Amino acid sequence: MDYKFYGWNTPEVKPINKKYNKIKNQRDLYDILSTIWCKDTCAPRMQDRWTSDNKTLGQCSITAFLVQDIFGGDVYGVRLDDGNYHCYNIVNGIKFDLTSEQFDHELIYDDKYEQKRDVHFSKLEKYERYKYLSKKLDEYLDGSEEL
Repeated sequence: MDYKFYGWNTPEVKPINKKYNKIKNQRDLYDILSTIWCKDTCAPRMQDRWTSDNKTLGQCSITAFLVQDIFGGDVYGVRLDDGNYHCYNIVNGIKFDLTSEQFDHELIYDDKYEQKRDVHFSKLEKYERYKYLSKKLDEYLDGSEEL
């Protein structure tokens, strides 16, 4: 597969949570999420622009916190021009962003603004989207024999 997300070529990270031991690394998770991301998991303010050609649109925070559940590490944000933060992960010093393809320009990941789960999930809709994405991942893993 031809990966385009930021950090696709970084060293592999491995799951720290046994629940996710079928996931080999961050590229494997990207492949799985590519079949799961949908308009319902997209941020409401972006849902009218979500398409299957831009699956990662509006998926950053819920994906980054799910990545943290699987691989550990920390969630950080890149401050965008509109004042919002785009979330990405750093695991054992390895920086990657499974949802970076939604942008038509490269982001600069030099400034690290730590993102907190409780702050993001204080928005009920975001927490519900995270739970839905997590449930869909669990269903995928339960139904697959070999990834």
